[in-house]
Amino acid sequence: MEKILERALRYPWLILASILVISAAFFMVMRENTRMETDLDKYMPQEHPAFVYSNQAEEWFDIKDGIIIALENNEGVYNYTTLKKVKALTKELQKMKEINKNDVTSLYTADNIVGTEDGMDVKAFYKRVPKDSAKLAELREKVRSNEMVFGRLVSTDETVTVIIARIGDDVFSQEFYHHILDVAKKYEGPEKVYVAGRPIVEGTMAYLGPKDMKRMVPIVILVIIIVLYLVLRSVKSTFLTLMVVLFSTVWAFGLMAAVNIPIYAVSTMIPVMLIAIGVADGIHLFSHLYLYLRENPLATKQEAVMDMLREMWKPVVMTSVTTAVGFISLLTSQVYPIKYFGIFTAFGVMMAMVFSLLLIPAGVLVLGLPHPRKKSSDEDENEKTDHLAYRFAEGVLKHKNLVYALTGLIIVLSVWGMSKVWINSSFLEKFEKDSDIVLTDQFINEHFGGTSTLNVVLEGKDADSFKNPKVLRLMVKMQDATVETLPVVGNGFSLGDYLKRMNKVMHADSAEYNTIPDNQELIAQYLLLYEMSGDPENLWQVVTEDYRKANVTIQLKSDNSKALNSAIDIIEKYRDDFRKYGVELNYAGSGYKALVFTDLILEGQITSLIMSLFIVIILLAMMFKKLSVGLIGSVPILITAFIGFGVMGLLNIPLSTTTALISSIAIGIGIDYAVHFIERYKIYAAQTGDKLQTIRLTMHHSGRAIIFNAIVVIAGFLVLLASVFPPNRVLGALVSLNMFTSFLGTVTIMFLLLYASNVYFKKK
Repeated sequence: MEKILERALRYPWLILASILVISAAFFMVMRENTRMETDLDKYMPQEHPAFVYSNQAEEWFDIKDGIIIALENNEGVYNYTTLKKVKALTKELQKMKEINKNDVTSLYTADNIVGTEDGMDVKAFYKRVPKDSAKLAELREKVRSNEMVFGRLVSTDETVTVIIARIGDDVFSQEFYHHILDVAKKYEGPEKVYVAGRPIVEGTMAYLGPKDMKRMVPIVILVIIIVLYLVLRSVKSTFLTLMVVLFSTVWAFGLMAAVNIPIYAVSTMIPVMLIAIGVADGIHLFSHLYLYLRENPLATKQEAVMDMLREMWKPVVMTSVTTAVGFISLLTSQVYPIKYFGIFTAFGVMMAMVFSLLLIPAGVLVLGLPHPRKKSSDEDENEKTDHLAYRFAEGVLKHKNLVYALTGLIIVLSVWGMSKVWINSSFLEKFEKDSDIVLTDQFINEHFGGTSTLNVVLEGKDADSFKNPKVLRLMVKMQDATVETLPVVGNGFSLGDYLKRMNKVMHADSAEYNTIPDNQELIAQYLLLYEMSGDPENLWQVVTEDYRKANVTIQLKSDNSKALNSAIDIIEKYRDDFRKYGVELNYAGSGYKALVFTDLILEGQITSLIMSLFIVIILLAMMFKKLSVGLIGSVPILITAFIGFGVMGLLNIPLSTTTALISSIAIGIGIDYAVHFIERYKIYAAQTGDKLQTIRLTMHHSGRAIIFNAIVVIAGFLVLLASVFPPNRVLGALVSLNMFTSFLGTVTIMFLLLYASNVYFKKK
């Protein structure tokens, strides 16, 4: 490796030109092919049994996510202006190519099941917009007496009405998202118009994600430049180190675009990640170069560069490989965004390694040595740094029992905190609590059943299973139990609602008959009358045509995992009761898929953490040819992982697609400190043969670089605190904490274990 690098650096200009040309090509590919994934279903593995079944159920019942447009009039919605807008907006939505005409539901299109002298009829609430007070009052009474509409399409305080436009997953785009918002805005005044629903959440995330990345990257670069300059104190060193991370970021995104992998919400973190991580190699290379120049002030730039490569190429390669392993371990996740994040971040890390070993030495040879030779102020400061490093090493040794005790206490607290970690599937909670999308969702949830849904699919063994009054009553009982037991469940809707309405209107609208009929034949007659009188397409959204499968929709006022699980816990109590009638219970829809999604996140995290730790230990053992060193080197990152998850549990921070990256980042970056420290410890042990002197020199050489590295990485990740997405801010804070604990663990507990093991002094 050393000889290869030496030969390559005979042509420094060629190296710089080649990197620049290839980077320009990747940049062009990135500009042309980069796209943002807006469909949250594409985040999930479609071959998973839960998703396969859910997709099948979505076809049976035409389950689609809905865009909800709410019109609020504080004077009440039963006036000519508001009702006219409902009609006009409904018709405009029906004409959009992305929306099927029958998939738009409002007070204008809703079916009103009524009893007649001849039996049953299904009518519209209004076709012409009523103007006079008598007709408006008549419409109000029609809505109030219809439990299928009152509280569902018109709020119980009668100040808000909604229009629901259901759309397929494959039609949503950024253009459509902005078009919907523009159309809704036209109808404002005096009514307020609110737009919500899962597709709008997807669109908002896809819109804000790239904007956030474009805003964050320049801030990160600026912060890194400032901190790098303060640490390295050289414009040349800062420039070359920055070029390493910029080129590695361009190559990572260029490759992603070249193989047609879209940018997911979590992918926007890659530039921040690579910029913060990629500076590590440069800091260690230049730190060694400066120390060499202090000891050899008359050395030529060729001698200085060759010594830097000879002494540092091995730890640079080792740290890059172990960092990449931390991210590659994310391949065990079945969640696509996390999987691709791991692949392309690992690629960027490896490219940063290549650039560090080629671009930095070539840059020094072309631009000249970056550090001023000898100044008295530098000498004074270096003496202070040396003294501080020695004092710190001796202090840790002196108070080793205290270090062991504190480490044990922290681990115990962290394990307790880890037991409190929960997983969150919510996409709304990725936004600020006072953001428009969240406030709109809250408004609609306050007035209606809920913007999030859970579909409960019931499958009978035989045709007409759902004409059996006992099965139907059990279904209604389950549906009512979730609504009555849980405040987070706002409403439910099923075939039972149709039959209760039919039974009521066929008995002169008597509330006494707002129940499921006792007679199966009567139920069959009602359903036949409805099929003949109304639009049976609506009916097939709650039951299949052979009446063997039924769909119960549970509306929730929150899309987080706790809300969904609480509803499922109630529903599961009825599984055995349904089985008595030969009916099986399953789940479908976007809400349930999001819940399965969170389980996959947790499963992937556990697998990733175990696998990456195992591989890192093996790699360290191979690199240093001692298993004991591999185990000792893994201690800081293991403690860091414990602390990271412990803090999440203690502060009630959920595990999500963003925070799921914590363990891999902790291992991937934190192991760098251990590798550099152990490598230098090994070298000085062989040179001095004295344990105390070895630890002093190691703390002075690698300890110094590790501090600089930690400062830069922490500063880079703290920039995430300026993100518009709360999970990104949490990630920035947690990773910064991880970097600090990794650094502290390396120079305290790992150092003590290394010192106590006598690993490199057994033959002395």
